[in-house]
Amino acid sequence: MLADKRTKKVFLTGGTAGIGKATTLLLAQMGFELYIIGRDRDKMDILLQDAGDLGVSNRIISIIEDLNDKQNIKNILPEIWREHGPFDVLINNAGIGFGSVVGASIEDLNYMINTNLLSYMQLAAFFAERMKEEGIEGDIINIGSMSADSRDADSSGYVASKAGIQGFTEAFRKEVNPHNIRVTLIEPGLVNSDMQAHDAQEKKQLQEKDEMLEANDIANLIVYILQQDRRVTIVEIKIKPLRQII
Repeated sequence: MLADKRTKKVFLTGGTAGIGKATTLLLAQMGFELYIIGRDRDKMDILLQDAGDLGVSNRIISIIEDLNDKQNIKNILPEIWREHGPFDVLINNAGIGFGSVVGASIEDLNYMINTNLLSYMQLAAFFAERMKEEGIEGDIINIGSMSADSRDADSSGYVASKAGIQGFTEAFRKEVNPHNIRVTLIEPGLVNSDMQAHDAQEKKQLQEKDEMLEANDIANLIVYILQQDRRVTIVEIKIKPLRQII
């Protein structure tokens, strides 16, 4: 736990599975208080059960919302900050997989971009503004992907959203660093999560071959970032399985 006069509070999106779930449970065990957003009620219930088993459910507040609904998110953010803040950390993690734009409907493209990119921008803008107003030396961590650079075929939609996160994060960092707000981009390679199409056996084999990361690897990295002295800002980290060729 970071030394401070009060408990650190974290707002995290996509908190019900994969990187988000691993990060939620790890930070809760370290003494942070978390407010998490997810879309899936069943997955949220499983997360809260796991938190209960670890004895940290009292440190987690959860809400079921779809980040695609920009107006609703805009309406509820001030209330969340007022009732559960002030927040020290924003972790933009929510995301959905997507393949090629060829044959994709404009509705599906809009949904993917709203979730994968615009929600990052909307939340970062809101939290940075509140942090500045209240003099909070905060952290904003965006979870991107190495796909932004590898740009694999048949993933043009997903790549576009992750490249957008990459560019946005770099420019936004320069805007808010003067206000003592740190901004970090984490770009993982292949991670064991619900987003991957592999079945459980395939994931196990990939991990045994050091070709797939565990979600906890990213959670541990987030902890490392938050533990740095305030004079230090970690701008960007790329992390991949040892033997993934990317």
